[in-house]
Parts: sequence; structure tokens; C-alpha cells
Amino acid sequence: MTTNDVRLRSVRDDDLEIFLAYEHDPEAVRRSRFTPRPREAFLRHWRERVLGNPTGLVRTVVVDGEVAGNIVAWWEGERRFTGYWLGRAYWGRGVGSRALALFLREETVRPLFADLFAENTASVRLLEKSGFVPYDDPRHPVDKGYVLLVLRDDGTGHPESPSLGA
Repeated sequence: MTTNDVRLRSVRDDDLEIFLAYEHDPEAVRRSRFTPRPREAFLRHWRERVLGNPTGLVRTVVVDGEVAGNIVAWWEGERRFTGYWLGRAYWGRGVGSRALALFLREETVRPLFADLFAENTASVRLLEKSGFVPYDDPRHPVDKGYVLLVLRDDGTGHPESPSLGA
């Protein structure tokens, strides 16, 4: 089933408790290989590093009026990254694809990178359907078991950005 009523909005403080619950879902943890943070560390990270980052773009994903997750972009050195987290109830419904499409209209920095666990095949597929392609940079190897994807202006992975080299 594809959900059509997917929207993005600014994050509100009461969204954070929902994000925390989603981050602690055992299946989400297994798929992402992300260690969930304890509540206070999670809230501090979100309030200070995510919402407190003036160069970040942070949105709540809303489906049929309910908080479905979040999608963010941030700078790490010279690279702009994106990431998202959706509650399990929203998996396999087209929510991630629609939310990412909406987000990429707002987040126009290219190249845009995503670093994720390679066995999280649903997320890898979602990003690839949105134009992200594998990126191999021997100067910056990705941890074993993870994949680095990139979205460029033309969506093909070419031409190489001069500032990033080949």
C-alpha cells in the first residue's frame, strides 16, 4: 500500500519521545546496526547537536497526521550527509520514498551522501531509487559492512565533484 498523505514539518520537542521509541525498536536496531542511546543522551543529542545545528536541515515525517519519523541533513567536514529513521509501522508503505522526495526538494546541496549498513537492503534500495549511487573513495574508506552512497546534481553519480577528487 502506498500512502499519499506524507508531509514534512519542523521538529517539535514532543516529537523527540516518538523518535526515541522508534530508535529503540529491536528490529530497527538490527537492520540499521545502530546502537540506541539512553533517553537522556538521546534528548541531549537531538536538542544540542541536531536541532541546535544551524547548518542542519531537520524535518519530522508525518503520515495521516501521525509522526512517522524524521529525516535530516548535516555537514561532516566537507561532505553533506542525509539520514532518516521511520517507525516500523511505516515501513514498506512508500513513506520513505515520498518523504525523501519531499526532503530533496528542500535539501538542494549536492553532492549529498548517505552512509548506511549494507545489509539494510530496504534503505539501500530506497536511496538508489532516489538517484543515490555507490561511492568509493579510497582516501576515506567506509567501515566494513557499511556502504557510502552519493546523490549528485544529475542523479547518475557523474561527473565527479572537483572538490572530492576521484
